[in-house]
Amino acid sequence: MIEVEYLGHSCFRIKAPEGRFVTDPFFEDIGYEMPKVRADYVTISHGHYDHCNAMAVDAEEVFADAYEFLDGAVVGKTCYHDDKQGTLRGENIMFRFTLDGKTLCHMGDVGEPLNPELLAFLKGTDILLIPVGGVYTITADQAKEYVDAIQPKLVIPMHYDDSESNIRLDPVEDFMRLFNHECVSFAEGKYEIEDLPEGEPHLVILKRRD
Repeated sequence: MIEVEYLGHSCFRIKAPEGRFVTDPFFEDIGYEMPKVRADYVTISHGHYDHCNAMAVDAEEVFADAYEFLDGAVVGKTCYHDDKQGTLRGENIMFRFTLDGKTLCHMGDVGEPLNPELLAFLKGTDILLIPVGGVYTITADQAKEYVDAIQPKLVIPMHYDDSESNIRLDPVEDFMRLFNHECVSFAEGKYEIEDLPEGEPHLVILKRRD
């Protein structure tokens, strides 16, 4: 089983038989505090303050490069933080995890539209953690284009305006409206994944842990 816990912004704690992972921990400049958590590993998609507070996590190792880690269980892929080949905001790393027989991908702050190279990396993803708030990343419409091409079983949005953050982004509702309402569900903080849903991608809106 995989447990995905939303800590806010683009930060999740992911628990699986292979270990505990925290993605993109943030500094309190975001408008609220990063929770004190423990993990085995931390992944950092890029060096902006709202994604790189590795010191906030009690962890054994930090992954912040586009390499293979843990015998291929974690793979990083470089992409761009904007649609101008990184000239505006630099590079970003997507991380693909193979956990409990499933593939989960955290897309970080991807800002470039879908292209064949990124699709080749993302194809086969079961659980997709994707930014949807626009402004600094892909927009809700662009995120839906990724989803339609990848066809993951579960989609968990991140990096959107949650009203508590001082980073102004578009609301998650802009993304949610692009899905069949029957395929949208809500969860408080944590979401346990054992069996994947069938049919079209299922959207899960996670409430941030207080």
